[in-house]
Amino acid sequence: MTPQIATSPPAAPASSLKRFLYENSLSLTVTTLIVLTLVGQTLTGWHEYNEELKDLRLNALTLGQYITSGHWLEATFENWESEFLQMALYVVLTVKLRQKGSAESKKIDEEEDVDREPDPNKPDAPAPVKRGGWVLALYRRSLSIAFFSLFLTSMFLHALGGAEVYNIEQQAHGKQTVDVWGYMATGRFWFESMQNWQSEFMSIVAIVVLSIWLRQHGSPESKPVDASHSETGK
Repeated sequence: MTPQIATSPPAAPASSLKRFLYENSLSLTVTTLIVLTLVGQTLTGWHEYNEELKDLRLNALTLGQYITSGHWLEATFENWESEFLQMALYVVLTVKLRQKGSAESKKIDEEEDVDREPDPNKPDAPAPVKRGGWVLALYRRSLSIAFFSLFLTSMFLHALGGAEVYNIEQQAHGKQTVDVWGYMATGRFWFESMQNWQSEFMSIVAIVVLSIWLRQHGSPESKPVDASHSETGK
């Protein structure tokens, strides 16, 4: 019999700064990527939009003007809108729905820790759990509430920016302008939204289904490498 070699998780760095970076490395890394790509989007979008304004015989924008323009708002929040919708639906749908064999699904016929009723007597329980009542009722749904709120906010900002761009084009061609709600009634607004929504739903299907058969060693989004294809859950 081959002897089993004991393994242990990597030790956390000792200093307070290194420990902070270690414990928050995932969010810090992704936030850095967000900032870098947002800067790249802003700079390339600025040049692209000025070309469009030139074609309409309108004055070009400075960088400062561009980041407060409808074009920047629309380009940014059109994508954020779909991301927050994806996460909101994913959080809600995974409460009840299952996918046999997927690492992204709760187990088929078993209750899990997330299903248990909150215990107000637990020493380190969050304050809303100890308070109970309507505060707890909101807290136990706070993740989906936050995502849906961010989705609706992003959707409105997408429409706000899109309406400005739309009206500039309409005025350049001598056509009627609209307000934000009028823009949300146009096919253009819903085309912009739904082309992003469907891509987010596609990514959900991809991770749910591909994690049935494929593995990534060390990732919490994957089952163990030696887990059977029919095993559900992480």
